[in-house]
Amino acid sequence: MNIEATHYLNVFLGTGVIFTQILCVVALFLLFFGPKKNFYLDFINKHVLVLGFLISFVSAVFPLVYSEIIHFLPCYLCWWQRVFMFPLVLMFGVALWDKDRKVIRYALPLLCAGTLVSIYHNFFYYFGETSATPCDASGVSCYQHIVSEFGGYISIPMMALTAFAALLTLLAIAHFYGKNKID
Repeated sequence: MNIEATHYLNVFLGTGVIFTQILCVVALFLLFFGPKKNFYLDFINKHVLVLGFLISFVSAVFPLVYSEIIHFLPCYLCWWQRVFMFPLVLMFGVALWDKDRKVIRYALPLLCAGTLVSIYHNFFYYFGETSATPCDASGVSCYQHIVSEFGGYISIPMMALTAFAALLTLLAIAHFYGKNKID
């Protein structure tokens, strides 16, 4: 993939990340401070399994695009985030197939662990020392700013954190907003 196509992919994904962040903030605000009945939260609650599968699927495919097609090698912390994200595709896929909302119970530990790793990664990516030295024996540095769009706000660690946050938001809505079974 050439540099221009990679840039357009980064802008496309960055726009999606910002849009997802806005939707999550609105959803959480409505969940905790909004009216008891809400069309937006009703929609999310009704389609939580589909949305969870789509978010986890996209969050598993695009890291593979970056590493296998564009050849951006993942750092040590990216590998750990993949460990916690990739099984969620299967979990949400099976839950969608069976229409089983109890996936919340099983996905939550993976999401919490992945979110903690992602927060740690983002902290050192944005606020740590900017070093070209590798942070592990693989030779890849967690500090490399390979993807830096929208003034440096959008990066690979921010994309991962947004995916984990979006899935946690879905689970919060599914748990706190309604306990109805999917039709």
